[in-house]
Amino acid sequence: MSETYDRILRLRAIRSFDGRPLEASDLGAVLEAGRWTGSSKNRQGWSFVVVTDPAQRDALAACGDFTQPVEDAPVTIALIQEPNGNDFDIGRLAQNLMLAADALGLASCPVTLHRSAQAATVLGLPPEAKVRYAIALGYPGVNPSPAKYGGRKPMEELVHRDRY
Repeated sequence: MSETYDRILRLRAIRSFDGRPLEASDLGAVLEAGRWTGSSKNRQGWSFVVVTDPAQRDALAACGDFTQPVEDAPVTIALIQEPNGNDFDIGRLAQNLMLAADALGLASCPVTLHRSAQAATVLGLPPEAKVRYAIALGYPGVNPSPAKYGGRKPMEELVHRDRY
């Protein structure tokens, strides 16, 4: 198989960061990969809020229930759904950002902002924009631990042919 395929299979959410600030070139490369994510009818119905200020990261972390990675990572990228956007494309965007981060040797972790209205206020979004998800991003810690839920269901539990 290819290196790309192998990278897709081994991508994991990493919740351990070493605390170093992210190099501007690494952050720029991840954002560029996000910019080139495919979207429905090429609407590109998203934007980013890059959060680096520790107090702002803490305020954003308070908008979700399992957001320790936001507090621990040097950067969090809030994924903003613009009025012409949709949830499916936000998911595609998140995956592209995480794959790009992995290709650069960075750790990333998706985070749900359960209190979206609060997060929108923290980020200063216009009324028509929404935020529900973010990606915590940084250099991996000494012993980066992936999500504790490993393994995958057997293929026969997942794949249905022609009908469920």
